[in-house]
Amino acid sequence: MTISLDLHMYLGLSAMLFCIGVAGVLTRRNVIVVFMCIELMLNSVNLSLAAFSSQLGDPTGQVLVFLVMAVAAAEAAVGLAIVIALFRNKQTVNINDINILKW
Repeated sequence: MTISLDLHMYLGLSAMLFCIGVAGVLTRRNVIVVFMCIELMLNSVNLSLAAFSSQLGDPTGQVLVFLVMAVAAAEAAVGLAIVIALFRNKQTVNINDINILKW
């Protein structure tokens, strides 16, 4: 017994993951959770790219997946370094309490 997954199922899952990520970015106040939600949104885009690439038989989407993964890795490294620096300075990772750019 084989299960056939159509393109619309992958795109529906990708849309749900993206919406969960957007909701997390808009509602959460913890910087680390916000970064995890941004990573979730990037992974939902990767799922869409891979699904379209598979459907069309063109490997360009899979190449773009590797590009997005490299950008996500760089974003995670730089973002976590900034979070560590802010935590050492302010002793919190709450977005509302970090106001070092205000005059």
